[in-house]
Amino acid sequence: MVFDNATLKLKVDPLILGALEEDITSEDVSTNSVMPTAKLGEVDLICKEDGILCGTQVFARVFTLLDEQTEITFYKEDGDSIKKGELIAKLRGDIRVLLSGERTALNYMQRMSGVATYTKAVADLLAGTKTTLLDTRKTTPNNRIFEKYAVRVGGGKNHRYNLSDGVLLKDNHIGAAGGVKEAIQMAKAYAPFVRKIEVEVETFQMVKEAVEAGADIIMLDNMTHDEIKEAMTFIDGRAEVEVSGNVTKENIAILTDLGVDYISSGALTHSAPILDLSLKNLHEV
Repeated sequence: MVFDNATLKLKVDPLILGALEEDITSEDVSTNSVMPTAKLGEVDLICKEDGILCGTQVFARVFTLLDEQTEITFYKEDGDSIKKGELIAKLRGDIRVLLSGERTALNYMQRMSGVATYTKAVADLLAGTKTTLLDTRKTTPNNRIFEKYAVRVGGGKNHRYNLSDGVLLKDNHIGAAGGVKEAIQMAKAYAPFVRKIEVEVETFQMVKEAVEAGADIIMLDNMTHDEIKEAMTFIDGRAEVEVSGNVTKENIAILTDLGVDYISSGALTHSAPILDLSLKNLHEV
C-alpha cells in the first residue's frame, strides 16, 4: 500500500513543502549556527513504543525534497508491527538537511503511525464479523490524505474522501430539504445515477421514511443497541446499514453482534494519539 508517483508529486509534495515552509520561514538558525557548511552524517530512526508503522514514504520525502541526495534505508515498511527500542531506519546525508527536516518528518510519521495503530486496535475488535470499519471526514485540515491512508494501513476502510465524493444527507441537509423523503428525492434527481444515496437517521420513523424513499445506505446515528436491532429488522436487507456516533475502541464491542454492514468512527483520526518515534545518534561520517 503506497502513494504512486503521480499522487506524491500532485497531492503530497505541495503539502510537505508547505509544512517545511511553516517550520523554516527564512533559515534554520540553530542548524546554521553549529553546521555552517555541508558535512556528511548519519542518524537512526528509533521506535520508542509498540505500534504499527505508517508514513515511510512521506517521512523520506521530507528529506529528499530538501536534498535529493539524502539516502534513507528502512528496515520496516508501512503496516508492520514495531517494538519499543527497534531500529526502523538509517538516514545518510547532509547533516544540515537531517537536522532541518527532522521535526517535520517525525510529525508526519508519528501522526500517521498513531492513526494506523489506533485503527488496528479497533479493527481487531471487528475480526470475524461481516462489519467493515470506516473512517470519517473528521480529519486534521490539510492532512486528510495522510490520515485516511493511515486508516487503510491500520486495517480500516475509507468512507467518502470529501464532499465531492458521495452523497451523504445528514440532519441539516434533511432540515434544509424539509424531511427525509424530500431530501432523498432531491438527491436522486440531482446526483448522477451511479452515486449511491446515503441518509443519516436518528429515529425509527426516519428509518421508515428512508427505506420507503429508496435510500441505498441508511446511517443509524447515535442509536441504542435495541434501537439498532429494531431498525435492522425493519430494513431487512432493503438498504445497507451503517452505524455511527461516538464509536470508539472502548465501546465498539457492543455493536459487533448486530450484523451491520459498516461502522464509522471519527475517533480513528480525531482521537488517535501519536506513536512516539525519534531520530537519535546523529554523527558525522
